[in-house]
Amino acid sequence: MSAAGEPAARTERGRSPGGPLPARRTTVPRDRAPLPRLLGRLLGAGRRPADGGSTTAYDLAVRRRLLLALSALLTVSLFASYQGVHGDAGPLRTSSAPAVVSIDTALYALGEAEADATGATPSTSEFQKQISVAAQSLAQAAADDVGGPAGRQAVQTVAGLITEYTGMVQKAQLQPSGSVLREAYLSYATSMLKSDESGIEARLKLLQDQQRAAVRRQTSFGGPLWLGWSVAGLCVLALGAALAETQLFLRRRFRRRYNRQLIGAAVLTAGGFVTLVLFTVWTHRGMADTRGLLDRVVAGQAVSDAGPRTASYLVHTGFRAAASAWIVIGGVLLMALTETGLRPHIDDYRFGPR
Repeated sequence: MSAAGEPAARTERGRSPGGPLPARRTTVPRDRAPLPRLLGRLLGAGRRPADGGSTTAYDLAVRRRLLLALSALLTVSLFASYQGVHGDAGPLRTSSAPAVVSIDTALYALGEAEADATGATPSTSEFQKQISVAAQSLAQAAADDVGGPAGRQAVQTVAGLITEYTGMVQKAQLQPSGSVLREAYLSYATSMLKSDESGIEARLKLLQDQQRAAVRRQTSFGGPLWLGWSVAGLCVLALGAALAETQLFLRRRFRRRYNRQLIGAAVLTAGGFVTLVLFTVWTHRGMADTRGLLDRVVAGQAVSDAGPRTASYLVHTGFRAAASAWIVIGGVLLMALTETGLRPHIDDYRFGPR
């Protein structure tokens, strides 16, 4: 075959005479667009370089913006979710739970005082002791800011009624046993204590129901909290995956085995999230135990034990609630680690793309 015929022969092998050229197969480099173009645009990284150009600077910018955005979102969602639980632990420990215990104590003491006043062998000293306990418990409830201004006003009204009740019982005790006047004073005192709507016990039970409702609100773990913690958990997973992918990208592109800042960010994310979850579980368990104790009617020795038991359930909740400030600090540190881990590579490509 002549030299002139060689191109023709090659043409015959490549295509039929007059036929179209075979389609050229295009390949995408392995490091081409590891993240979708849309993600880069959403993060404000600009347009991806044209085919054939270096994409390293663009890929670094996309990863940097993604890591910073996920860090910020995690910080916000975690702070809101953590505060949603621990923000109620303080009022529960210092106000709501002690108020319920104080009202329980006052009701029990008034019941004992009534038994002493109307019993077959009335005891003036024991009656005065129980009235003193009831008065001190109500004063403690007022100091705990029970029910806000309306609750304090109700406590003051009950305290005034207890003073009148005490006066009626004391007048009855001055009368001869079995006299009509004694019975009349005791009957009036009893009606003041046990009247269905305006009596002392009815007012205290109404206030007690309001405080128990406050305890239930403060100890509930409803839908918004589940949603917030779910979002925070998803952010942790997304951030962990993004940190791992970025670490692999840097290792492949720059031949550097580890990036200490990104590893530190991953450790901070995992360790901080696990710690905050444990704090939340411990706090919510104590709050749930407190609710279980205060939801049921207590009497006798249980009244004396209720205060120390609620205090033991809610111990250290103040310390754990203070950790919410560290969420913000940790979020700032997380973004700083991300920035310092990627900034040197970004600066290299700012002045001279490789």
